[in-house]
Amino acid sequence: MKFRFLLIFLISALTFNYVAADEGENDISIYTGTFDVIDKEGDDQTTLFGIEHKNPNLFRDTFLGKFKPVSGGFVTGDSSIYLYTGIEGQYGIGPLKILPSFAPGYYEKGDGKDLGSVLEFKSELKVGLDIFENSKLSYSYSHISNNDWGDTNPGTDNQQITFSKNF
Repeated sequence: MKFRFLLIFLISALTFNYVAADEGENDISIYTGTFDVIDKEGDDQTTLFGIEHKNPNLFRDTFLGKFKPVSGGFVTGDSSIYLYTGIEGQYGIGPLKILPSFAPGYYEKGDGKDLGSVLEFKSELKVGLDIFENSKLSYSYSHISNNDWGDTNPGTDNQQITFSKNF
C-alpha cells in the first residue's frame, strides 16, 4: 500500500510539473533494466522500471557544461522503491549525448536488497542517441550506495535502457 502511494505521488508530481510549465517543454523518460547487475550471491538481482523528469526551462549553461535538475523514481521486481532528485550534465557530439548525473534519494527496500539506509546516493553515466526529433534512446549504468552512512553499505549497480521524449 505504501509503495503504491509513493508511486502515485511521484507520477502526480511529474504530471503537475508537466502541466505547470510555461512553455510546455518537458523531458519525460521511461526506463527499464536490471537492478543489482553485479550480485555476487545471485539472490538480489531483479528487474526495475522507472520514470524520470527533466525541465529544460531550468537548463543552465555554465563554464563546466550544461546542467539541469532531474527527478524520478523506480520500482524493482522485489517491490523496492527509490525516489530521487539531483542534477544532470549534458555533453554532446552531434546526435550522441553523454549525460552524467548525481542524485540523492529515498530508498525503501520492500522485499528486496537492504542497502543499509533510507538515504542513498545515485551516480549515473548515460549515453544517448537522438533517434527522432525531440526523442532519445539511451543506455545507462548507475551505482547506488549510502557512502557508509548507514548500518551497512552493500551498494548496487544497475543498468537501464531509456526512452526520452520532449513534450
